[in-house]
Amino acid sequence: MQQYFSLADCDVMGFDLDHTLCRYHLPQSARLIYDSFAQYLVTEKGYDKDLLTLAPDSLDFCCKGLVLDIEEGNFLKLAEDGTVLRASHGTKSMTHEEILETYGRREWKHFNTVSAMVSRSGSYTLASKYYLYDNYFDLPGALLCARVVDSLDQHDGQKKYDFWKDMVAAVQHNYKISAFKEDCGTYFPEVKNHPDKYLQRCPESVKKWLKQLKSAGKILLLITSSHSDYCRLLCEHILGNNFEEYFDIVITNALKPGFFSHTPNQRPFRTLENDEEQEALLSLDKPGWYSQGNAIQLYELLKKMTGKLDPKVVYFGDSMHSDIFPARHYSNWETVFILEELLGDEVAVPADSESEPLEKKGKYEGDQLKAPYSVSKQWGSFFMDRLPGLENAEETLVRTWSCKCVSTYSTIAIPSLEAIADLPLDYRFTRFCSNRSATAGYYPSPPRIHHTQKET
Repeated sequence: MQQYFSLADCDVMGFDLDHTLCRYHLPQSARLIYDSFAQYLVTEKGYDKDLLTLAPDSLDFCCKGLVLDIEEGNFLKLAEDGTVLRASHGTKSMTHEEILETYGRREWKHFNTVSAMVSRSGSYTLASKYYLYDNYFDLPGALLCARVVDSLDQHDGQKKYDFWKDMVAAVQHNYKISAFKEDCGTYFPEVKNHPDKYLQRCPESVKKWLKQLKSAGKILLLITSSHSDYCRLLCEHILGNNFEEYFDIVITNALKPGFFSHTPNQRPFRTLENDEEQEALLSLDKPGWYSQGNAIQLYELLKKMTGKLDPKVVYFGDSMHSDIFPARHYSNWETVFILEELLGDEVAVPADSESEPLEKKGKYEGDQLKAPYSVSKQWGSFFMDRLPGLENAEETLVRTWSCKCVSTYSTIAIPSLEAIADLPLDYRFTRFCSNRSATAGYYPSPPRIHHTQKET
């Protein structure tokens, strides 16, 4: 495997939409997602009204990479070898002693099941016993589930928890395909009415870069699991009404990770008319806008479009489970992982924001909620953590399981597209490679490790 990776060598660039091309104002979107699920649990399922109020710093609980053990009501942060590094019951952190007592100092017994979840299709299913929080759409749900556990403990002192089916219903209610059109739930109506509050416009440097890729003869794909109507709203807002000119092929409702793992018969492409899916296509013959589909037939079309037997594809995405793992594992594409956690405590201000009139800027400042990508005080770094030494031994610094996945399945990892948009197309990135340093593929620099105090 060569040591360097360059976009100039790729024939095709594929992009995820949410949190990749379209970045959100995280504090506001996290609050909205939390509210949309909580509203449903309280009004439709009779949960405690207290769930609707949120203390300003409570989003600190949200940390990517947490695993929820649903029946126990426990959240776990795992080391790369499956040891439990930190844990909470509901929102309450467990002490080091409680962790040792509950989980011991060895690989958590369900680690294999959970590490296989990165590769399993489907996410919110009723049969789940564990859930992995791996992207910003999910994360506020972690806080809500933790608060549900707190509230159930307070009222009935439950031992095994049974709230998951209601959580699945809350997600389906707010995000189902027809929700946008029908103004169903809390999420879509609010984003439709206040797009500026939630969406960051695409920086000029990124728009220019997309055009540059296209004029260098690259084929550009947009592959999103969002439905076509929501995709259009986002793209018009962040890129402008001519957004379709940036892409050769747009695929919505792609149902990732299944898009990469399913066969053409299991998941055919469909055309769209007025955002309604039409009958299945037997093959994908020309560029355009499609729904659902699979990477196998897409690749056949890319061969035709490039005139090459094995065109080289790179895919940019923010979810290990839906984008990075499946694109690498099933399609053998190069993968660029968008990881805002690389920003650490630096909160990124979009470059264009200086140009906004002041009165417009100040409008949402009242919502002083913490951005999820500033390091969680409760959970510490996404990348590393300390394992306290046993019997007065020195504590050791270990990689988290999430961090190991980054270097195993990504070609490189970057905080945003903006971070690379001004580089020449033939810039040579150092790849993640198992025989080199575990931080080789982070650009522009490896994560800063924060020494957050750990409870003992």
